[in-house]
Amino acid sequence: MKTRVCIIGGGPSGLLLSQLLHLQGIDNVVLERQSRDYVLGRIRAGVLEHGFAELMREAGCGERMDREGEIHHGFFIAHEGRLDRIDLHRHSGGNSVVVYGQTEITRDLYAARDRMNGVVIHNAEDVRPHDLTGAAPYVTYRVGDEIRRIDCEFVIGADGFHGVSRKSIPATELREYERVYPFGWLGVLSRTKPVSPELIYAKHERGFALCSLRSQVLSRYYIQVPLSDRVEDWSDDAFWAELKRRLPGEVAARLVTGPSIEKSIAPLRSFVAEPMRYGRLFLAGDAAHIVPPTGARGLNSAASDIHYLYHALLDHYRHGDPSGLDNYSAKALARVWKAQRFSWWMTTLLHRFDDAIPYDQRLQQVELEYLLASEAAQAALAENYVGLPF
Repeated sequence: MKTRVCIIGGGPSGLLLSQLLHLQGIDNVVLERQSRDYVLGRIRAGVLEHGFAELMREAGCGERMDREGEIHHGFFIAHEGRLDRIDLHRHSGGNSVVVYGQTEITRDLYAARDRMNGVVIHNAEDVRPHDLTGAAPYVTYRVGDEIRRIDCEFVIGADGFHGVSRKSIPATELREYERVYPFGWLGVLSRTKPVSPELIYAKHERGFALCSLRSQVLSRYYIQVPLSDRVEDWSDDAFWAELKRRLPGEVAARLVTGPSIEKSIAPLRSFVAEPMRYGRLFLAGDAAHIVPPTGARGLNSAASDIHYLYHALLDHYRHGDPSGLDNYSAKALARVWKAQRFSWWMTTLLHRFDDAIPYDQRLQQVELEYLLASEAAQAALAENYVGLPF
């Protein structure tokens, strides 16, 4: 097979880039290691910044998002038994976020690729990029016992943290920065009415908690747990009881509980790989960077990568201008590191750190008090939460 752009990874990042390029007449192929059902079964965050929502509309995939997504103009911070609201709309000059599940985003993107007869190859095993520093890169993959080859001009690595793309860059060319946090998030998805119309981030002496939602009948809740905990350690009843302990009494009293339809523990990690380009390979999304989910930057950071890549490839093919591709890594990383800073700050502000000395605990308390008393601090939070400009 021959194409212009080979995209490794059939998650929302790869599918979104594929759709945008196809609309501009740029041939591309997407390779995905898992089946479509597996990809659509992954439960991920769903708070979309303004820029991501605009990209979905530009890709012709925003109709259902606009119809079913929840527009949120703010969120709450729970602490010491009370609720304080951060007004995103007022503090960011009228911007907001859209709450719309990543599974639904992926479903919409798959539907768009099907309508355009886009080439998305699932169950592609042993994917390997080759000759990335040459003029004619190619990618091989296996289906059953057959090895197949795709000749291309550029390779996009959107295959996540554990994918092959970043590992294809020689260690001598790559710098990696990482912080692993000493806790995880135990998440439960339930078919229950959300406890709040907007997200609640809860800071509590027992640990962090988050009340989120996917729709008016589908709720997503999280509590901070030690990394040593297993899902099997937590019955539904135990989860709901612990969540209630970490919420203000008025919120706990109206919490609707029910059987979990998905339960998992996600470790928290901050990670950046530099550069995000090696020859004709370009990394995007989790293949290059990971953030804790506290600030809802993960999928949104990936979207900014796709924005830069899309316009760089468009300039290359339309105008013969390589500057966007040449500057992609530096441009993407500048925004990535700002997202890293914000996610790290939100995480350290709201979580319990068992090894924190009294001085650190007091600073954490003062930091929250300052945020809730300062219009300028809330404006900075809102600017980052709704999304910095591309």
